[in-house]
Amino acid sequence: MIRATSIIRRDAVDSERIVDIITLDHGDRHRRRIVLNADGGTAFLLDLDKADVLEDGDAIRLDTGWLVEVKAAPERLIQVSTEDPLDLLTLAWHIGNRHVPAEVTGTAIYIAYDHVLLDMLRGLGAKTEAVERPFRPVRGAYHHHEHGGHSGHHHGHGHG
Repeated sequence: MIRATSIIRRDAVDSERIVDIITLDHGDRHRRRIVLNADGGTAFLLDLDKADVLEDGDAIRLDTGWLVEVKAAPERLIQVSTEDPLDLLTLAWHIGNRHVPAEVTGTAIYIAYDHVLLDMLRGLGAKTEAVERPFRPVRGAYHHHEHGGHSGHHHGHGHG
């Protein structure tokens, strides 16, 4: 079976080397070792040194030298918005306090659909809407990557 042992980050991908695309949701884009089947039928063993997140637009380098592009699948999300940017920052704090992965844009925050969080956000005055779109949450503050490869610094922290 074809093996893949490295991730090429989106800004370093050579599009001429892409032979297939794999569409994965957010949960399936956090991997270390698994057999995957790309959308066009390319089967391969993803075999990274340590678990890493495959971002939308990244590519997985096969041992043949070819690349499989990673595409973020649409998911059911909550779009959180407000009229006042300061209110949106306050909501971001509440979301972050619950350690929920979040995608942050200039006008909205996106989180995975969860009825408990939906009720909390509405109670805090947020405008919310269920949407279907790719989920690209912010990476953790202690995550760093190198161009053309994969690496990560994982840092645990306690809560008082």
